[in-house]
Amino acid sequence: MTHPDASAGFEFRAATRLVVGRGTVAKLGTLARDLGATRALVVSDPGVVRAGHTATGLAALASSGIATTVFDQFGENPTTAHVEAGTQVAREFRPDLIIGLGGGSSMDCAKGINFLLSCGGRMHDYHGRGKATGPMLPSIAVPTTAGTGSETQSFALITDAATGMKMACGDPRAAFRVAILDVHLTLTQPPRVAALTGIDAVSHAVESHVSRAATPASQIFSREAWRLLAINLPRVFADGGDVAAREAVQLGAAWAGLAIENAMLGAAHALANPLTAAHHVVHGQAVGLMLPHVVRFNAVSCGTAYAELLHDVGIDTGPETAGDELATWLFRLLASASLRTSLTALGIPVANGSALATAAATQWTGGFNPRPVSIDDFAHLYEAAR
Repeated sequence: MTHPDASAGFEFRAATRLVVGRGTVAKLGTLARDLGATRALVVSDPGVVRAGHTATGLAALASSGIATTVFDQFGENPTTAHVEAGTQVAREFRPDLIIGLGGGSSMDCAKGINFLLSCGGRMHDYHGRGKATGPMLPSIAVPTTAGTGSETQSFALITDAATGMKMACGDPRAAFRVAILDVHLTLTQPPRVAALTGIDAVSHAVESHVSRAATPASQIFSREAWRLLAINLPRVFADGGDVAAREAVQLGAAWAGLAIENAMLGAAHALANPLTAAHHVVHGQAVGLMLPHVVRFNAVSCGTAYAELLHDVGIDTGPETAGDELATWLFRLLASASLRTSLTALGIPVANGSALATAAATQWTGGFNPRPVSIDDFAHLYEAAR
């Protein structure tokens, strides 16, 4: 599990050009022109618009003579209805480029709009992987948070407006052509947003590292993502103005996204999604809470890999104890981020365990967990998190 056998063969996908550095958002117009763009739909959530980042991006586009319109009518978890509304705006504007400027919600919504605008149909038609029916518009990501890794992966997480469940909709053609990583755009994050997105990125690094689909190539990125995040997130939590630490976290989140693209995730995400759908628990809180319990559950299958991750944060232990040690470390990180460490603290009743477990068992990511997970296992994991 620690080092997948390269002799079995594997693929590695990296479709996105990264432009990294302080002030690089000023290059947005030039980068858009390089893609042949003349008209850009900019997808930004209202908070990003209020922070002034959307205006900064629009100014860079205007300086290159690119016509723009903004779609901002969506929230933290973009729904199928939001994507449909954005697609209508796009059809009227007729862009030749789509830009996701904001956090994971903005980037996911931009991808969702691209699916419907380019390929037609409903968002449900693209649930899963490889469902695009033809070429898609070129797109650029400009993340203003450091967590989801949406900038380096081809998946859009879109919530079904009717059921509240998240759908992972991915296709290589949906990947952003370019992603601009400008740390200055992340400095306006409120501490809670920095905590939620940062914990999400940690969960991506840990789960992708031990996924059944992990490869020697994906593990290079998952482990480096872990190292950058585990070392620097505590610094960000202690001092939000630590720009160097924020830069490291931003890059770590992008590397974790690339690991997801090539290795997927695991049971912690399968457990988190029903908590968001049924109880409206924010994703970073949900997955951060469930991850330590999943680590303990998985340890019999991947203790050596967990021991390697612990080594990167200065803790040397054997495979037999690595699961408990890593779970303890993750709980401490969660607490340092001022997030809840139990379902009880979130006000979620024990009686919901069976329904939650049934919902978790339908989640695609659970199939990539290093240890097989049954409905009963999901129920026990929720119980452990009480």
